[in-house]
Amino acid sequence: MREKAGKIEGDSNKKGKQGGVCKKFWECGGCEYKQDSYKRQLKEKQKRLEELIGGFCEVHPIVGMENPFHYRNKVHAVVDRDKKGNVITGVYKAGTHMVVPVDSCMIEDEKADEIIVTIRGMLKSFKIKTYDEDTEYGLLRHILIRKGFATGEIMVVLVTASPVFPSKNNFVKALLKVHPEITTIVQNINGRGTSMVLGEKEHILYGKGYIEDRLCGCIFRISSKSFYQVNPVQTEKLYKKAISLAQISEGDRVIDAYCGVGTIGLIASKQAKEVIGVELNRDAVKDAVANAKRNDIKNVRFYQADAGVFLTKMAEDGEKADVVLIDPPRSGSTQEFIDSIFKIEAGRVVYISCNPETLKRDLEYFKKKGYKAEGCWGYDLFPFTSHVETVILMTYCGNKKK
Repeated sequence: MREKAGKIEGDSNKKGKQGGVCKKFWECGGCEYKQDSYKRQLKEKQKRLEELIGGFCEVHPIVGMENPFHYRNKVHAVVDRDKKGNVITGVYKAGTHMVVPVDSCMIEDEKADEIIVTIRGMLKSFKIKTYDEDTEYGLLRHILIRKGFATGEIMVVLVTASPVFPSKNNFVKALLKVHPEITTIVQNINGRGTSMVLGEKEHILYGKGYIEDRLCGCIFRISSKSFYQVNPVQTEKLYKKAISLAQISEGDRVIDAYCGVGTIGLIASKQAKEVIGVELNRDAVKDAVANAKRNDIKNVRFYQADAGVFLTKMAEDGEKADVVLIDPPRSGSTQEFIDSIFKIEAGRVVYISCNPETLKRDLEYFKKKGYKAEGCWGYDLFPFTSHVETVILMTYCGNKKK
């Protein structure tokens, strides 16, 4: 989104099938904006970024979407029963474990919503009981759909409380008959009394057990538990900007911290001498290694480790890096990790953040270590919610000899 003659590009007053007003808005709580125009949403997010980050650097105009509807390529539905005993699928009401029935959502992929409704309708004929959190009785707990935006590949994850899935082969055949576009079906077993959706063990019921998608010229493998941005249209814009800001040259050593399935690190590898990806999630690292092989990229190494501990060990061994790319969770980074960036003498840091509040906190500590924020660019990856993604370029301006 750019300013042109006083007008913000990216405005959209399209109302979609829901007429621009979601009937579940007050019950669900997943979206903070209801009847505001998309242009007004962007202005609110821009204002928030300027208030939080404006004291560190210039905040450039936020980049919005041309069509801000049905952008989520990952859709999760809770399976439950209403007071009359009818099977429902939907989302937890914000701050509770009460399930709000949802058949279609203006920010979720439409095909994913269709598949969830189909599965719900099949449960009675296959005598599959829904899981009850209070009694811990029943089988099906959650349905998770992941879709490759560029490839069209679709993964269905059925989260069950037990590994025993009666008539699973017939269930899969019946589902594929209605939705032949599904490319893989996975049973995830979560028998724990936990708020976590996915368990550790899985069985592949159909297909490869993962899907692939294309982003910034690379192909990425996505499994049920690995992190992959939910809005690929905006993610591509965000990552291209991050790589551009990093100013990577062919002699640079690049660290991709919190690397997930290796997306930004693999994209950056085309310009760098070497990329080291660090990620704590074992499944994501497995996918990252597979992604490097899939794209025939040989100058990237991935490690399963805490990023701060890993970089501190690098510094102790006398190793250095030129550029650090970081994309931490909503909780942000840590002082220990920022200290480790200082220790390996990284001259440029590109920080991708999904939480401006923790970003502000981290920028304050980066400043104490001698890093200067050169600019902030916002990207709206989550229309109709208050969330906003940002990318910050920092350069080292202190004296490491002190």
